[in-house]
This record gives sequence, structure tokens and C-alpha cells, in this order.
Amino acid sequence: MTTERDDNQVHVYVGTLVHSTETENMQILEDSFVAYKQGKIQQIGHKNDLENFLTQYNENEKDVTYMKSSQFLMPGLIDTHIHASQYCYTGTALDLELLDWLEKYTFPVESSFKDLAFAEDAYTKAVQRVLKNGTTTACYFATIHTDATLKLCDIIEKFGQRAYVGKVNMDYNSPEYYIEDASTSITETQRFVESVLAKKNPLITPVITPRYAGSCSMDLMKKLAHLAAQQDLPIQSHISESKNEIEMVCNELHPGYENYTDIYDKAGILTNKTVMAHGVYLSDKELEVFKARGSALSHCPNSNLSLRSGILDVRNVLNNGVKVGLGTDVSGGYHPSMLDAIRHAIQASKVLKIFHTNPDIYKAIDYKDAFKLATLSGAQALGLEKEIGNFEVGKCFDAILIDSDVVNSPYDVFSRDTLADRIQKFIFLGDDRNIVDIFVNGILVTSS
Repeated sequence: MTTERDDNQVHVYVGTLVHSTETENMQILEDSFVAYKQGKIQQIGHKNDLENFLTQYNENEKDVTYMKSSQFLMPGLIDTHIHASQYCYTGTALDLELLDWLEKYTFPVESSFKDLAFAEDAYTKAVQRVLKNGTTTACYFATIHTDATLKLCDIIEKFGQRAYVGKVNMDYNSPEYYIEDASTSITETQRFVESVLAKKNPLITPVITPRYAGSCSMDLMKKLAHLAAQQDLPIQSHISESKNEIEMVCNELHPGYENYTDIYDKAGILTNKTVMAHGVYLSDKELEVFKARGSALSHCPNSNLSLRSGILDVRNVLNNGVKVGLGTDVSGGYHPSMLDAIRHAIQASKVLKIFHTNPDIYKAIDYKDAFKLATLSGAQALGLEKEIGNFEVGKCFDAILIDSDVVNSPYDVFSRDTLADRIQKFIFLGDDRNIVDIFVNGILVTSS
């Protein structure tokens, strides 16, 4: 559902706001308000200043909602890496490691998206589920099929989600039933980009999507990079996910380059609008290139563990000054909720601390760090930090309203719990039942 709100009204939520800033991973604003109009945040302040703020509006120009004590408002979650085409087998097929998993499960399923009826059903369910779990912005991989990928864009538009959407490109080292030649790949990508831009929907952005260097020739990657530069478009792909993948890509398919990062860099794929999934085994030298290019990583801990690929040291990535967000990586990651990505990121970091050579000085990420990764840092990874990610005047009102006092809540609250405790409980124990309202660009897109 999407519910338009009166553009002539200022809408105000009063109560507890929780978000991240550049200097605070989690800032809790009690007794506060956020006001938005025509999708843009107009004011944030203490509730004692609300009356004065509202004096500039007539009675019929303001809509004020007072949150319950059990509720708080936070920015919408941002999934920086998800395969919409893989949602249909999420929660299954996790018995293999990456390369075998792709061959046995992923490529056969994705090839079926040439059937538009199947694609429409699968994508509708995927977008609905992802949005229901509080993901207001998603960076989607689709498949090589242009028409099916455009159908995904139509569905996203229908449900009002903000999204990057990519038609996948594969011309090399891929199954004969799921491959395209470089010329067709470029032509179809151009058609896809032009069709999406023709929508003139500011919420949907085409993203150039070479699957990964293991299924793309250097020629195709260079041409895709050129197309992205021409149209000033973002780029997404995968890098350094598993040891077997690195061996295949760097030593068999693209020999002669310094490392995995150098392959993409020489192709022109690494830009300040690029987000690469995984990066588990990137060296500090490679991270220096990422920082220099302004490229970002999407940390996908559920997938990395489920496919036994490895564990990204996200603390080291942050220490190297590289932008990083979180991704569910459905269906390598078996859950479409970013809350799951937050939890896995925290646990993965704790595992690294346990086995660190000097665990006393290694700082694992905590729930506040992970909260920021799933919101403001995700926006930065996608180059959307001027539009979304936290509550700042001038940004879009992408938000989710959380309530611990709902029927069949998955967790309990006690009199001893502080506000910080209740927020932590939602992060570690909450689910879509606690997400009562979801807003994208000021529009109520989902409500319980």
C-alpha cells in the first residue's frame, strides 16, 4: 500500500527519535519532534519548541502525531546488496560453497526469469517482503533479462520503495543457458537504463551491474564503465568473496593483474559511485585503492558465513577510511531483513575478536556501530547521504516507526528496561511485527 499525504500540510512526529550522525553512531533524542513537508524534513527539535514552530501554519496545514512511550522513530534501513531474483529460494540451498552454489542453484533459478509471469510473481513477493521488514532503500541485482528487470522496476514503483536496480551483465565463463555476448549485454543495458530514466521517478536509479570479474570479460567491464561514466550512474558488483573465487578470477580468468582490485580498477569500474559486495580478503593495499577512488563495500555477514566464504574485518575497513554499508545478500544470506544483517555483523565481529592475535586491543563492532552501518553508512556507501540515512533538515523523510507494545511482539519489555534497553531489544529481538509504519519520501508505504 502507498498512502499519499496532503502536500500542503506539515507532518510532525513527537516522541523519541533514534538515528546516527557523523560523530555519533547512535543518537537518542527523547521528547523531540521531526517535521516534514512534501517528503522533506523541515525541522527537528525539542518538543518544547514545537508550539513555536507550528505558529507559522494554519490549523488545517498541520498534522501532528504523538508517539506512544513504547514507540520510537528511526531512519529506514538501507540494504546495499540484495539479489531480488534469488528471493524465491531464500532459506534453502545453503549446503555448498560459493562457486558450486552458483552453478547448482543460482544460475538455474536466475535463468528462469526469462518467463515474465514467473518474474512478476517472484519480484512482487520479494519487494513486498523486503519493504515489510523496514528496508526503505535497496540496491538490487536482477538477472540478465532486460524485460524482467524492468518489471522489477515497475513493482518497486508500485510499492513506493527507493531502489537502485541493476540488469546483470555476464558474457564470460558462464553456463551456455545463462549468458549473453558483450555486444548484446551493452545494448540491452543501454535499453534498460533509458527505460528507467524515462520513468522520471527520483526513487528508482539504474545501476550498472557487471556480475563479477568471474563472469565478465575485460572488454565488457570497460564498456560498462564507460556507459556508467557517460550517464553518471552508480556501479555494483562483487569482489574478493571467497578464496576459491579469488584463485579463479585472478589466476585463471584475468591473470597479469596485481590483485582482484586492480582488475576492476584497470577496467574503470571503481568510481566514487561504486559499491562492491563482500571484500572479505581485500588487503590494506587494496583498501587504499578503494579509499582513493571513493568506492564502497557492502558487508554481507550472513552470506559470508552461510556459504562458508569467510568473515570481513569490517573494523579494519572502517579504520582504513573506506565507506561500508550492510547487505542481506539474499539468498546467499538466508534472511531478507536488515535486522538480521545487523545481528550477523555484530556476531561476526565478535568471532574475529575471539580469534584475534591480540583480542584485548581489537575492538569488535557493537549494536550502535551496526545500527549506523545499516542506516547512515549505507546511504554513504550508495552515495545518497545528502538525501537519506538520518534525520537532518533538507533530507527525505525515509523512516520506520517502531513499537515494542504490539500484539505477539517477539520480545518483552520490563519496568527495569531503560529506553536504550528497549532500543537494543528491538535490534536484537525485534522483527516486522514491531515495525508499524514505513515511510519513503514522506509517503506511508506500509502500515500495520
